[in-house]
Amino acid sequence: MKTAVYPGTFDPVTLGHIDVIKRASKMFDKIVIGITTHSDKKALFSLEERKSLVEKEVKDLKNVSVETFSGLLVDFVKQKNTKIILRGLRELSDFEFEFQQAVVNRKLDSDIDTVFIMTDARYFYVSSSMVKEIALLGGNIEKFVSKGVQTALKRKLAK
Repeated sequence: MKTAVYPGTFDPVTLGHIDVIKRASKMFDKIVIGITTHSDKKALFSLEERKSLVEKEVKDLKNVSVETFSGLLVDFVKQKNTKIILRGLRELSDFEFEFQQAVVNRKLDSDIDTVFIMTDARYFYVSSSMVKEIALLGGNIEKFVSKGVQTALKRKLAK
């Protein structure tokens, strides 16, 4: 059984993330979405809120599960009994960062490989940071996130 771990902060989950997850779910027997924190980013949503939002988005994908984790990604990947990290790519600048991360992960565990999936061209420009900024400024985010995420963002930003 081929399992892949798709890690990220997903703050919030975007249509680009969902595109990668849906396409990967057809390539692998199982996808584990690993939601974590990032030391350089202050999250808008808590880990549990992000987990709940992602779970709602993937509820119809029977081979996809959602978990939270802390610590090294390679340790989480090993806990899931796999050697595959899944990453989505939007643009060339993503590749530079993701390539570096993949090399570091291989240095930490030479058995772990990273598989990259290009997001659909409709989502090349979509990032969670951009979505939060547009929402904060009162802009329309319906082309970037689901209705459920739109509602959650509006509630969160109204506080």
